[in-house]
Amino acid sequence: MAPGASCSAMADCISMIKRVMAEPPSKSSSEQLRVIPRRDVPLVPPDAIASRALVTVIAIMTFLASLTAGAAIMINGVSRDWRQDVSREMTIQVKPAPGRNIEQDVRKAEDLARATPGVANVRSFSKSESEKLLEPWLGAGLELGELPVPRLIVLRLSLDKPLDIAKLRSDLGQSAPSAILDDHKLWIERLATMSQTMVLVAVIVFFLVLIAMALAVAFATRGAMAGSREVINVLHFVGARDSYIARQFQRHFLFLGLRGGVIGGCAAIGAFFLAGMLSSRWVADAGGEQIDALFGTFSLGMTGYAATILIAGFVSVLTGLTSRSVVFRHLQGLE
Repeated sequence: MAPGASCSAMADCISMIKRVMAEPPSKSSSEQLRVIPRRDVPLVPPDAIASRALVTVIAIMTFLASLTAGAAIMINGVSRDWRQDVSREMTIQVKPAPGRNIEQDVRKAEDLARATPGVANVRSFSKSESEKLLEPWLGAGLELGELPVPRLIVLRLSLDKPLDIAKLRSDLGQSAPSAILDDHKLWIERLATMSQTMVLVAVIVFFLVLIAMALAVAFATRGAMAGSREVINVLHFVGARDSYIARQFQRHFLFLGLRGGVIGGCAAIGAFFLAGMLSSRWVADAGGEQIDALFGTFSLGMTGYAATILIAGFVSVLTGLTSRSVVFRHLQGLE
């Protein structure tokens, strides 16, 4: 059909609707008003296949967004626990030196640490224990008696009394010159940088997932509008408010987003719950202890579960607002 003919047909349709609305209803006019949707006929085409596909996409995106947010929360929590544990401990490393008795230097350093205010507990590693610490790197069964293996003294700091690190380091230099005090400041900074980087990556992935979901909702809204293009145009030109038309699409896609968000959020909570159960069983193994030390118990806690629920609700609201924005933009282009 030519563009002029379609415009003429649209003008005739609009004039007919206005004339019929001004006249009393009759059988002929009721037949002519079939272009106007009845109250029991939704403006959005009830395409079950497209709706199920969109719900599936929203559920997958919500699942991925919840996993990303949960991983960021767990990484931040584990890193905070690491930093707290490391900051509450210090290490004195006593190295073998020519002309020095390492056993005497260890005892002097240990006695000095016990007498220092702010130190709650002191534990000195024996020679065999210090050599055993090297097995993960050098392997077991090696004879390390001829190697200058340093001795370690672990200091547990008190929470009530502050420790004067500068004074302790100076006293160690006088009593045991071969002893070196390590406050683990470098490791704390590296842990903080690593955790912040991983959380930043998780936040970027989270927003990319939300953007992808918004694009999918926008395409689905345009597809739904294409199925009701004639009705939307007629309603717009006869004076129907844009908010009324947009509200019909917003309500429909808000319900779809809520369904997909609930499904994806419940799946994410189930995944974290299952991972927590499996990790509790892995702790009994030797490798499970290392996994627990690195990643924790995979437990989100109340903060993580609350964040998952908020994500599911935010996804439904974002779906409705995205659909509303697309419809408004289309109607503004009809002016």
